[in-house]
Amino acid sequence: MPDTVQARLDRQSRQKLDRLVRRLGWSPSKVVREGIRLLAACQPDDAPKRVVGLGKFSSGVSDLGSNKTRLKGFGRR
Repeated sequence: MPDTVQARLDRQSRQKLDRLVRRLGWSPSKVVREGIRLLAACQPDDAPKRVVGLGKFSSGVSDLGSNKTRLKGFGRR
């Protein structure tokens, strides 16, 4: 069963929709469906959250995260 969506378009959006309908020869509904499909394709699917920059920088110390001497006091105020 198809769903129906109503949307209020500003003048600019309506003009763009009309232009796409003429240029592509599609119905307004198909233009909107394809637009949604393309926008969804640009969005990540519940990708796991990652720390920005993780593994991108080098301290030059090879055992920084595993040497207990280097970790002494880490995380304490």
